[in-house]
Amino acid sequence: MRKLIFIVICAYSLPLAFAQDKPISRFEKVVNKMVKAINEKDYAATGEDFDRNMEEFFPLEKRKPFFENLSAQYGKIRKFDEPRLTPPNQAIFAAHCEHGKLDIKVWLDEKDKVIGLLFLPHKPDIPIPEKHQTKLSLPFKGKWLVFWGGDTKELNLHHDAPNQKFAFDFLGVGADGKTCNDSSNTNEDYYAFGREILAPADGVVTDVINGVRDNVPGSMNPYSALGNAVLIQHSENEVSVLAHLKLDSIKVKVGDKVRAGQVIGLCGNSGNSSEPHLHYHLQNTPIIQDGTGIKCYFQKVNLIKDGKDQPKVNYSPIKRDIIAAE
Repeated sequence: MRKLIFIVICAYSLPLAFAQDKPISRFEKVVNKMVKAINEKDYAATGEDFDRNMEEFFPLEKRKPFFENLSAQYGKIRKFDEPRLTPPNQAIFAAHCEHGKLDIKVWLDEKDKVIGLLFLPHKPDIPIPEKHQTKLSLPFKGKWLVFWGGDTKELNLHHDAPNQKFAFDFLGVGADGKTCNDSSNTNEDYYAFGREILAPADGVVTDVINGVRDNVPGSMNPYSALGNAVLIQHSENEVSVLAHLKLDSIKVKVGDKVRAGQVIGLCGNSGNSSEPHLHYHLQNTPIIQDGTGIKCYFQKVNLIKDGKDQPKVNYSPIKRDIIAAE
């Protein structure tokens, strides 16, 4: 059994980003360059993309014996599986080596300089259901606008984040067909704010985040990206994430068994959120940063077009849909 190889993390804190991570191609460029240098034993070149703090923390005199030891244990790095992004500003590369498999985790700053590295024996991937088995209901009542949702980046801002690639942002719609009144200066001006948020299916609460203040509209809090949130595990590899809930509104605790339709909290504007809305996605693990998103279909949805209800069965909403629970 291979032991942990090495960890290098710079001394300053890393900013959180929820659904706003760097494109994977930037990480690939940096990692491919570093791996080429490792394989060629050009240890000076392994640090060419380090930021200043990283270079001071992991200078050539430390890098050389480390990478020599790495090569002695694992041989040359031959290829990678498809890398994946995990917040904050991190990518994981599963590397196939001559004598085993490694996980290489890399953190980049805003200039694509390496500010953190982690080398570990490979951890097997968490299974990803081809299609969820849990019967999902919409996690709210009333009319809502799908602000982000769908299978492409054009339809869905979250698409490049692996755990959120099929996520939704829902905005409450009022009787006037708008998402807020004419003021829109306070959270109370938005129709979503304070609406009940429901469990989309039976399950067990695995995580609760509370105590995050609601933002003033237009301001965002990337340091507590999910804001107030609840995670519900429906089966071994199907977990609902409901985020940006209102401060002090959550009505469940870790370990609670919940039923579909049960009120778990109120819609808010906490975390990395610029206006009151509900963020919802389904992923394959309760460990938020390790998750892979699962496309979800809601059992019964009323799609509202031209003022008329169009009942849908097993429907996955997309951007600009106005929907309501049947």
